Amino acid sequence: MADARGLRIEFENHATLLKWHRLRRRMADPLFSAEVMAEGFKAGASMELDLRVRADGGFVVLHDKDLEGETTGHGLITQNSLADLSDLRMKDGNRPLLYSEDLAAMLQSAHPDALLQFDMKDDYEVIGEKGIAHLAEHLQKISASVIVSAGSLDLILAVKEKLPHLRRGIDPSDKLGDIYRTEGWIAVEKELLADLRGPTEPETIYLYWPMLLDAAKAGLDMIALCHSEGKLVDAWTFTLKDPDGGFSDAEWANFSTLVALKPDQITTDEAPATERAWLKRMAG
Repeated sequence: MADARGLRIEFENHATLLKWHRLRRRMADPLFSAEVMAEGFKAGASMELDLRVRADGGFVVLHDKDLEGETTGHGLITQNSLADLSDLRMKDGNRPLLYSEDLAAMLQSAHPDALLQFDMKDDYEVIGEKGIAHLAEHLQKISASVIVSAGSLDLILAVKEKLPHLRRGIDPSDKLGDIYRTEGWIAVEKELLADLRGPTEPETIYLYWPMLLDAAKAGLDMIALCHSEGKLVDAWTFTLKDPDGGFSDAEWANFSTLVALKPDQITTDEAPATERAWLKRMAG
């Protein structure tokens, strides 16, 4: 168990990948680490990073819309070009920022099983044709190793049109949560089904794991619904509070229930620790 790589767990002949959230195998890793990404490429890991569009149409690997939280800079990312950002550093570890141009080069060495999720944090209105053209230029020869995801269906439609070879994912969690609170689970099921059959033609659906459990308790198996339409499901983001200690009883109740629903992927900030804790619990 000590050499758990944090790639996947298995239950009832179903493999669930453990996706490395924000390029971290463990919470102690620096945020959006190029070193961890390189190791993940070698290992064939599923990984995720966030992208924000720059003023020049390219992208920088950051989560927040402004620079203050994660970098030594100030102001909105959309108002800064690559040249403006070049001297900035990540607050976490005083490292240089990662850019979309770097990712395209690094992807050339990816293991065939490796998958890197580009989670687009800006809407299509912000990214525009310029940003889509940038992606097309830098990712035109890369297909199997990248999946582009977003909450914006308009953005994923634009990706489908300009980069039809790229895998696509959608995250309707916020929208479905709002629908549940106002209209209930029947309306959620109807909306989810519309998204699954909609024009974005997504490969993967990203769904908030507590919502998956709440829906299942109410009789709606959202994962089974997605599977019935030929879609994969990523349940986000389940992170152990005490990685060294493993699952608390409450965490185990939730996690084991989630795994029994057979998601294709679970996003976590503690992938190796989650695998070790899973194996320990399964061994009794």
